[in-house]
Amino acid sequence: MTQPDLAKAAEFGLSTIVDFERERRVVSTVAQVRMREALESAGVEFIEENGGGAGVRLRKETTE
Repeated sequence: MTQPDLAKAAEFGLSTIVDFERERRVVSTVAQVRMREALESAGVEFIEENGGGAGVRLRKETTE
């Protein structure tokens, strides 16, 4: 997903995404939640700390 795609999906300006990724400023909690929701909708799964470190993976497609 490109930065413009994420900005559109999260309904924020591109500068919010760029600033967050480059750690230029602290973005609001609302922006962070909406970015996470947009990524999850696109198939990204966030993995909590489980002794091996937090991470992400792509959701496995199911065939039915």
